Amino acid sequence: MNRRLLGKTGLLVSEIGFGGEWLERHPEDESVALMRYAGEQGINIIDCWMPDPKSRDILGKAMRGNREHWIVQGHFGSTWQDGQYVRTRDMKFVKPAFEDLLRRLQTDYIDIGMIHYVDTEEDWESLQHSAFLDYVLEMKAKGVIRHIGASSHNPKVAKAVVESGIVEMILFSVNPAFDMLPSGEKLDDLLTEGYRYDEGLSGIDPERAALYRVCEENNVGITVMKGFAGGRLFDEKRSPFGVALTPLQCIHYCLTRPGVSSILCGYDTKAQVDEALRYETAPEEEKDYASVLANAPAHASRGECTYCGHCRPCAAGLDIAMINKYYDLASMQPEVPATVRSHYQLLDGHASDCIGCRECEPRCPFGVPIAERMEKAAALFGC
Repeated sequence: MNRRLLGKTGLLVSEIGFGGEWLERHPEDESVALMRYAGEQGINIIDCWMPDPKSRDILGKAMRGNREHWIVQGHFGSTWQDGQYVRTRDMKFVKPAFEDLLRRLQTDYIDIGMIHYVDTEEDWESLQHSAFLDYVLEMKAKGVIRHIGASSHNPKVAKAVVESGIVEMILFSVNPAFDMLPSGEKLDDLLTEGYRYDEGLSGIDPERAALYRVCEENNVGITVMKGFAGGRLFDEKRSPFGVALTPLQCIHYCLTRPGVSSILCGYDTKAQVDEALRYETAPEEEKDYASVLANAPAHASRGECTYCGHCRPCAAGLDIAMINKYYDLASMQPEVPATVRSHYQLLDGHASDCIGCRECEPRCPFGVPIAERMEKAAALFGC
């Protein structure tokens, strides 16, 4: 299992993670066995936003005797009131819910304490000087949580959270459909069966691109939720692109976004775990989302690099996709951010090493003028 650094937390997380929200669907012993099986295969990060006692008990029993293996994202503000989930900032519910999380997970610490579901500017503004945030910071100071993160579906709000300097990582909804939709749309609307997607999906939404850039600049890692758009991307009749993608293609899309460390997939069965983990050994053609999107009837993204890697191999040995990624991140700013420049300089080869043979260009599904972009990148970075 490949592992990636999760931003400035320093934690090494499996690039295929575990989203725990489906565990409560099944008998407890089955879910405990499923999570233990995932851990045996090398998955080591799990998100627990769920406040219900059954889900939390399952996680606790599955981790018993092996707590050090798991990196847990545990949420502040996700509470269980009168038998149902309630998102709240009211401390009379927040504190008992977090204490319940520790108790049911049978642990005295949470690896990443998550500020739960920050989706509006008003909510983030009110959190800045609040008893809620004071409590999160207190738990961090006491070592009850090791790191601070936040979850959001709104790129504009998530960007503000990242720029605050409070968080070290975020949990964010990423998939090709969401990336190419106006970010003002409500997530609940995007997942409804009757939602009509724009017929002219083209390129990434600027606010989502800006979020990825800011995460990269600030070394804030991203773990992915909603990577399959609620399963809509697997069905050509429900997919906004008019074609179906596979789980491996969706996973590859997420893991090629700037700043992404892990995609947290939901599992009902061991077979689904195996299918997700097959990503680690699958041939490139099975991961290829770019050819599907480039030829989709409801998509047009000519000339834009999606970092898919179709351009490999390079005659000069360059990682063209990574050079393009850093070029895109840097060119969005008046000056090249120091972190992006540093990441670029650490690459084994640089744009100035391009020999201009253009052998890569016919392989690009989106018709990107790669040699021209290498010239621009070399000029921008100075090498």
